[in-house]
Amino acid sequence: MTQPDFNALYADHLATMKRRADEALSRGGFDHLVVPSGTQHYQVFDDRDYPYAVNPQFKAWLPLTRVPYSWLVHTPGQRPQVIFYQPFDYWHVVPDAPSGWWVEHFDIHIIRKPEEALALLPKPAARCATLGEPQSALGDYAPNNPAAVVDYLEYQRSYKTPYEIALMRQAQHLAVRGHRAAEAAFREGKSEFAIHMAYCSAVGQDLGELPYNNIVALNEHGAVLHYTELGRTAPTPSRSFLIDAGASFHGYASDITRTYAADKSGEFQAMIDAVDRAQIEMGKGVRAGVDYKQLHIDAHLALMGILKDFGVIRVSPEAALETGVSAAFFPHGLGHPIGLQVHDVAGFAESDRGGKIPRPPGHPYLRMTRVLEPGMVVTIEPGLYFIDMLLDEVKKNGHADSVDWARVESFRPYGGIRIEDEVMCTQGDADNLTRPAFAAAA
Repeated sequence: MTQPDFNALYADHLATMKRRADEALSRGGFDHLVVPSGTQHYQVFDDRDYPYAVNPQFKAWLPLTRVPYSWLVHTPGQRPQVIFYQPFDYWHVVPDAPSGWWVEHFDIHIIRKPEEALALLPKPAARCATLGEPQSALGDYAPNNPAAVVDYLEYQRSYKTPYEIALMRQAQHLAVRGHRAAEAAFREGKSEFAIHMAYCSAVGQDLGELPYNNIVALNEHGAVLHYTELGRTAPTPSRSFLIDAGASFHGYASDITRTYAADKSGEFQAMIDAVDRAQIEMGKGVRAGVDYKQLHIDAHLALMGILKDFGVIRVSPEAALETGVSAAFFPHGLGHPIGLQVHDVAGFAESDRGGKIPRPPGHPYLRMTRVLEPGMVVTIEPGLYFIDMLLDEVKKNGHADSVDWARVESFRPYGGIRIEDEVMCTQGDADNLTRPAFAAAA
């Protein structure tokens, strides 16, 4: 795949970031934006550190994800600065000297000890909006995370720049390599752990680099929404495979889910195909002016229509939704914003000054309640599952007659189905970022 010209795209992205920062500082009454990259965290009563995770506010400016104890400084009207931590260290790999498409746009200061940043940070500290975690505090520069600044910047992150979209497309292609390798490993009869390792090898990323822990679920494990146990022994027989796994590219995440049946001619494969067709149609609904809450409700109706067609429920989709039966089979939200974070910020934001748009009653796990606008990227991930504890609630709540329990039993050994793509809202038709990556890898 030919990579886009990130140099040109980044210059425009940085100009956007400066404009946003200027407005955020004006709203908060501050003179400087100061963003620490974050620090190493150590395990309690031990000298082992947790995997380092960069501050999302830092990587929004810079394609740097492995530089703890560094700082970004923006002062309106001035050239932005990067305080780059490059220690003298023979215990660990030292970050390479700054390079890449971003360096020409910044004044870069190399420091050898974290405390050397103090002399370079703007003064006084009280005039700085410092965005980060408490552990990043250095002298008087303790993160204050002023609401007016954070609310504005997080809201604006909903609107991806062309640079960000280019990086997200690259993350799609990386993840699809892994998905192809994982499916092949499944069809070879491999264990969950072996499938996971095949995925990581194909992507070229491990747990510290992937955007989230891979969900690699065989058979009934597909009914556990966040299954991450990774069994070392393959089940016999291996009937079904659900994989929810992404990749990272310069700090941007992809999040893709696919479900497979061992028997491509069986009834479970037919249900997968039905969910896949419905998911494509749901993705087409990502259009400017559409309320994401309504997309979620419509997804319930579409999925219950599938269960009705397969004889799993006896009532209409509308009745299943009204009585809560649909939530037993589709218990999570339709999706979420995605970008610098897998579950990206501002999914509930009422405006760039704060506030929260509530979830629809009866749908406590929906992660996006806003009206879609051009530049937003969301996941569309409908699912159908056969989860014992939720199905037991259907019986307890007096709706047992709504379900054909013999049909449920026939599907229980397969766990569940989830199909997930990332879709961008544009001025016109929805732009599915995931399907073209699969087509290119075919």
